[in-house]
Parts: sequence; structure tokens; C-alpha cells
Amino acid sequence: MFVVGLTGGIGSGKTAATDYFHALGITIVDADIASRTVVEIGKPALAIIASHFGNTVLQNDGALDRAALRQRIFSDAAAKQWLEKLLHPLIAQEIKHGLQTAESTYVIFVSPLLIESQQINLCDKLVVIDVPEEVQIRRTTERDNNDTEQVKRIIASQASRQQRLEKATDVVENTGSLDELHEQLKELHAKYSHLAENKRDLS
Repeated sequence: MFVVGLTGGIGSGKTAATDYFHALGITIVDADIASRTVVEIGKPALAIIASHFGNTVLQNDGALDRAALRQRIFSDAAAKQWLEKLLHPLIAQEIKHGLQTAESTYVIFVSPLLIESQQINLCDKLVVIDVPEEVQIRRTTERDNNDTEQVKRIIASQASRQQRLEKATDVVENTGSLDELHEQLKELHAKYSHLAENKRDLS
């Protein structure tokens, strides 16, 4: 399978980009969705987490209370490390399953941590949705009603704009209209479809 990684900072427009590819029939494998899937009700990881941290990290319906769990691990490095050791292999397995079972010409793998993690090794190409930091801040404060300082902290915790651009094989500049974004993605779709066909022919 030809895998196109897609990433970008908070507020860059990753969802708008993946919505466009999805509308063209391209399978989207989303790391954020994978991380939620592995802790759904009935999944072994949820029971292990509840056993370790107690039922205070569960909602009344038995689902994971993400806010409560974040609070528990926020100031406890050992707890955070324990949780990551449990979940990271499960998330990686869920992602690989999604990539291997995709039936579209190529597959888009979207993750906010593609650069920081080893996930980039799963990708044949890497497209970065790029906007200046001031645009990230404006969009995110308008969208999520977050204060500016909180958004700046999130940006600081992610790979820098420069780090993303250095790793990118394709850059989509997303400071214009939705139509302008789609025009760039249309060209990439044609390019990736062609590359995927060639890869299939060679295998």
C-alpha cells in the first residue's frame, strides 16, 4: 500500500484536507481515532487503565473520562510513562491494521505526531499543511474558544514549523480560501494516484 503521511500544527487545516481526500474515496487512517478506539468500552486496555488508576477515570456509562485521566497523569511522570507503555503499542497495531486493510488507490495517514514519533517511517510521502504561527493561534482561539497562551503552549509542545517543513516531501500552503486548498490537494491526488499505481506495478 502507498502511504501518504499528512501532518501540520494545530489549526493548520488537517481536517479540511483529509475531508477532501475522503470525498475522493481515499481511505483515511487517523492516529487520534486509533488512540480512542483502543480504549473503547469492552477493550482490554480500558479495564487495565481502570484497574490501575481506579474508577475515577471512568464516566458513569463506563467509558473513559479523558479529562480525568489527563488530570491524573499531568503532574505524574511515572503515571504518564506507564500509560504510554500500555497504549503506544496498541495504537501502533491499530494504525498498521488500518493501513494494511485500506482498499483505496493510496491511503492517507494523518497524525499530529508524525514528525516527533517513528510513525513517519510508515510513510512513502509526507505532506505538511503549513500556516504561520499567528494563523494557528487565530484559528484555534476562534474554533475552540481557547485562550492565546494555552494555544501557544500546545504549539510549543509540537514539532516546530521548521522541523515539519524539513521533513516534508510536499507542502500545502493553507492561508487562503477552501477552494485554494482544494486546488493544491487536487494536484497531489493526481500525483499520489500515479505513484501508487507505479508502486503496485513494481511489486
